[in-house]
Amino acid sequence: MIYHSSLHRRLKSEKACQGKETVLEMAKHFPFAIILHGAFALTVLVHSQQDQLGFISIDCGIPDDSSYKDGITEINYTSDLAFTETGKNGNISVEYRTNSLEQQFWTVRSFPEGTKNCYTLRPSPGKNRNYLIRASFMYGNYDGIGKIPKFDLYLGVNKWDTVAVTDASSTLTKEIMHLSLSEDIYVCLVNTGSGTPFVSVLEVRPLNNNTYIRKSGSLDLVERYKDDVFDRIWQPLNLNIWKNIATNLTIGIIGHTDYYRVPQVVMSTAVTKFNINDPMFITWTPGGGNAAIQYIYMHFAELENLQPNQSRQFNIFLNGNLWEGSFVPRYLNTITVHSSPDGEIGQQFQIWINQTETSTLPPILNAVEFYTLKRFLQAQTDQEDVDAIKNIKSIYRIKRNWQGDPCAPKDYAWDGLNCSYNSYDSPSIISLNLSSSGLTGEITPFISNLTMIQYLDLSNNSLNGTIPIFLSQLPLLRVLILQNNSLSGSIPKELIERSTKGLLFLSVGGNPNLASNGGNPNPNPCVSSQCKNKKNIVVPVVAAVVGFAILLSSGIALLWHLKRRKKDTPAREREVNFVSNEQGMVLESKKQQFTYSEVQSITNNFESVIGKGGFGTVYHGYLDGFQVAVKMLSHSSVQGYKEFQAEVGTNYS
Repeated sequence: MIYHSSLHRRLKSEKACQGKETVLEMAKHFPFAIILHGAFALTVLVHSQQDQLGFISIDCGIPDDSSYKDGITEINYTSDLAFTETGKNGNISVEYRTNSLEQQFWTVRSFPEGTKNCYTLRPSPGKNRNYLIRASFMYGNYDGIGKIPKFDLYLGVNKWDTVAVTDASSTLTKEIMHLSLSEDIYVCLVNTGSGTPFVSVLEVRPLNNNTYIRKSGSLDLVERYKDDVFDRIWQPLNLNIWKNIATNLTIGIIGHTDYYRVPQVVMSTAVTKFNINDPMFITWTPGGGNAAIQYIYMHFAELENLQPNQSRQFNIFLNGNLWEGSFVPRYLNTITVHSSPDGEIGQQFQIWINQTETSTLPPILNAVEFYTLKRFLQAQTDQEDVDAIKNIKSIYRIKRNWQGDPCAPKDYAWDGLNCSYNSYDSPSIISLNLSSSGLTGEITPFISNLTMIQYLDLSNNSLNGTIPIFLSQLPLLRVLILQNNSLSGSIPKELIERSTKGLLFLSVGGNPNLASNGGNPNPNPCVSSQCKNKKNIVVPVVAAVVGFAILLSSGIALLWHLKRRKKDTPAREREVNFVSNEQGMVLESKKQQFTYSEVQSITNNFESVIGKGGFGTVYHGYLDGFQVAVKMLSHSSVQGYKEFQAEVGTNYS
């Protein structure tokens, strides 16, 4: 009997950039075994509970706060309430709920809203630890539509695989062995336009860090947790050309450390050949059709107590080259033959096991595993920024779809954030737009941990308390918008000084209880709560991150609402006249029409996106020689046209 399974694996590469990783994708795993449950029943009962330490076992879609113990594996499963913020519970159709179907597939959690929806998994062993992560899927016509979706599965910031279940009654399992560089592991489902993503089961299992280039997983559930401390799944495959042999004796190891922990139930079975002169032959072709780096592990243990006149010795060839010569398996002891750290490169892999001339018995094989190297090159967001923005989200109870990594992948960055991206550093948050987000309370000190931030917009909320001094200590901050809140006290002199020197664009209008140092009204209209009542003012920037040149040369933004109808339909009547006075460049607001094509010209056909917020996208452009930021109200805005008008009116009236 042969077992077959598949797995994806991730490990740190010495040559990779910080936060970037490589992955080993398990191709095939063949343990040759006859299952002998009875010999291991006592061991299972003793270890089943303690071995679940560090396990995360989620039956997606079961009622919130519910849990149960699986009757076969004795694994404790819980609902996904504590692991994701979105999604809907569903039950597969009765016709697919057969007696042979594992309970974990009876329900699903689907994600009809949003492009990226994530589970946040925090296993207790923590970061810098290897984990086996398993995601399983069964459609089962849970939605009554009868159309099987196709979507992408992400592990953290990198695409793990595409989920494409073949039919409503089939199960599909994706597995990966992952070296987690952070406390949290994100498993995300991404809607690619081919149906609503869903998931049936999510499981995380801690592994030993010093185990080989690791292990296995599965396509079908056959042998699992009770016989494997890592909860790997082993699938048998029967071939008539091989002869099965087995023992009920305990299999040990050579040496003191058992890195591989191949289950007794697997190593106590093996295959050999009926004809002593026939070689043992295995062929494996990785998916994808291209040359790939493979890692191969073969596990051997002699199961027969050989007589003095008997011997078992063989040579192992890989793609025609001698891999291991004159190999002799040890009686009731496991020996593993494996690839070098560089792996094996090819499109197809052929293993021949031939007995030597002096051997009286044919070769034996207990288990073999194949892995495909897969590189994950996208770095995750700087961990300090991740911690800071998560704390900000928690403090203000932000309801946006902020899930998974904040900045990566770039196409799925959190709404209201802009990040820096390059090929050698982890992404960092450089812009945070929380305008009109219903924020209450004081300005949280967690913002001070966003050390790379350049643009911060907290306008149009209900923030109270004083303006904290730590805002002046953010070294790269160039735009600070605090208007239309309930802030009180004095504006820190350090902020005023930076604003006066042209190092910071500061907007604090609409805070009636806010005064300058000493409690006197601030004489500088650029930072005064009375700014909006003066004719000559510096326009508050209400866009997302703008380049330094925009801020330092002009400090001017154009807020614009475009309702796209015809290409040259006037978008909004508003004139912007640039004049100067003793305080520098200022702006007056009068009536003027801009056509859609004119705005296209201002923004060079919307070429440069400098931010995204609750109202929509912000573009960089030029108007009469000045650099401007053009804010566009999208039809899907999470705030709305009236609030947008109110903001524009406040800034320019």
